[in-house]
Amino acid sequence: MNEPDTSWSQLRKRARSRLLRMHYESHVGHLGGNLSCLDLLLTLHHDVMQPEDRFVLSKGHAAGAYYVTLWNTGQLNDLDLTQFHQENTRLPGHPPTSGIEPILFATGSLGHGLSLAAGLALAKRLKGEPGHVYCLTSDGEWNEGSSWEALIFAKHQGLANLTVLVDLNGLQGFGTTQEVANLDPLAEKFEAFGVPTVLINGHSHQDICTALQSNPSTFRAVVAQTRKGSGVSFMENRMEWHYLPMTESQYRQALQELEAE
Repeated sequence: MNEPDTSWSQLRKRARSRLLRMHYESHVGHLGGNLSCLDLLLTLHHDVMQPEDRFVLSKGHAAGAYYVTLWNTGQLNDLDLTQFHQENTRLPGHPPTSGIEPILFATGSLGHGLSLAAGLALAKRLKGEPGHVYCLTSDGEWNEGSSWEALIFAKHQGLANLTVLVDLNGLQGFGTTQEVANLDPLAEKFEAFGVPTVLINGHSHQDICTALQSNPSTFRAVVAQTRKGSGVSFMENRMEWHYLPMTESQYRQALQELEAE
């Protein structure tokens, strides 16, 4: 497959740079998991979603990547981003309960997002409303039984207007997903539940577009293989960047690597 064109590369570089700046200025961590899912969020919001579609960020600790995506699409502004994680901000460390129109639910605790998204999808069907619902989960939150309950429900209801995405970066808060609670291969487990599943490169714009723009006939899953800390050498595939904020020298190095890319 061909790699993204120049316009996509510039959009991604701009978003990564703004994400790094926002987290650095706010002295906030969680960068690893934000960078692993940023390509998924950007592609979904720039190339896939229509006005009648809805999105649920189940991995709420990636709120920074979501805010930057909304900034990229003109739904948040620079002033909003400078207030990230500050007192009385519209942009807390996890998605807020209100105040930002596209954000429908607070998702601080993991494992709830797919249930919420399934409810939205079923409501759309019952009301005869158009539009698709997308839900982005982490791989670690599939340790939660509530995620599997939601999967069973969505499959049983045949929610063709629902797609679940998994940010499969292989790391969670206390180690690798294999060490904490091994569910590999996750895509095959979804298939065993009767859920059509595709495994993709979560950093390939074309792969993401192809997977999400196909017309589903039933509820489906897209498992995206990603790298924690993608694009920053000292963060990539390092568990500690689930937590750490950047020092000034680390921030400068990260920006230099993005420019060199």
